[in-house]
Amino acid sequence: MDNRGEVREFLMSRRARLTPEDAGLAAGSNRRVAGLRRSEVAVLADVSVEYYAKLERGSIAGASSSVLESISSALRLDDTERAHLFDLARAADGIPTSGRSRKRPTAQSGARLSLQWALEAITEGVAFVRDPYQNLLATNALGRAFYSPVIGDGGRTPNLARFQFLDPASRDFYPDWDLFAEMCVGIMRAEAGRDPHDRTMQDLVGELSTRSETFRTLWGAHNVRTHGSGTKRFRHPVAGELTLAYEELAITAEPGLVLLVYTAEPGSPSAERLHLLASWSASEDATIERRRATS
Repeated sequence: MDNRGEVREFLMSRRARLTPEDAGLAAGSNRRVAGLRRSEVAVLADVSVEYYAKLERGSIAGASSSVLESISSALRLDDTERAHLFDLARAADGIPTSGRSRKRPTAQSGARLSLQWALEAITEGVAFVRDPYQNLLATNALGRAFYSPVIGDGGRTPNLARFQFLDPASRDFYPDWDLFAEMCVGIMRAEAGRDPHDRTMQDLVGELSTRSETFRTLWGAHNVRTHGSGTKRFRHPVAGELTLAYEELAITAEPGLVLLVYTAEPGSPSAERLHLLASWSASEDATIERRRATS
C-alpha cells in the first residue's frame, strides 16, 4: 500500500461523492465530473488550486493541521474519515499515529493469563480479543461456542476477515452479510492508514483481494469506519437467530488490540438463546473432559 496512492485515491473518492448542491455551490453546466471539481474543493478549503491538486496527487507530507482540517471540512469528512486523513498525513511525514513506534501484536499478545482470566470472568456475554488484522486471539467460554463456525476444528489463528470473504459459512452466520463485509473492510482500511508499511496488513489485503472480488471492490471504495458500539444480527447453528449489542474497548496494555463484548437485551429471546448456547457449551466441554479422562 503506497502512501501517495492511498492519499490520492482517498481524496479523489471523497471528492467524487459530493455534488455542488451538497457543498452549497451552483452546479452550472458542462460539468465533466460527477462530484466536485478540484477548483471547487480548493475554494471551499481556502487553499490555492495548485496546492490542493498537489495534495490530491498524494504529496501530503508537510501539510499543516489547519490545512487538513480545512480539507476535511470542504469534503465533509466524518470523524473516522478525518482521522484517516490525518493518519495518512502522519505516515507521509514518517510519524507513527501515537508519536512513537507501536509494537505489532502477535498471536501471543492475547495469551496473557490475566487477560484470559478477565475474559473468563465475563459469563453473560460473548467476549473476545481482536487485533488490527482481524485475528481472533482469545475468547471466553461463551465466545468459543459463539464463534465455533469461525474457529472450526483449530489450526491457524481464526481470522474474521478470511471467514467473512473466503468461507461460504459466513453467509449463514451473518444474515446481514453485505453490511458486515462493508464494516470489515472499512475497519481494515482505517487500520491500514495508520501504517501503510505494515507488511502483515499488506499480505492480508493482497490475499483477500486476489481471492475475493467483493473484497477487492470494497477495498477500492476507500471507505473507512470505526467499530465502537452498535447492534448486530447473527444466525448461529446451535442458538439460532441472535440480536446482540456490542461494545469495543481498547486494551491499553497491548496497543492495537481491542476487547469486544456482545450482550443481549435482558429478558429478550436473544438473551434466552444466548443462555441456551452457554448451557450447550458447558455440556460439550464436560463431554470432552470425560473423554480425556477415560482415554
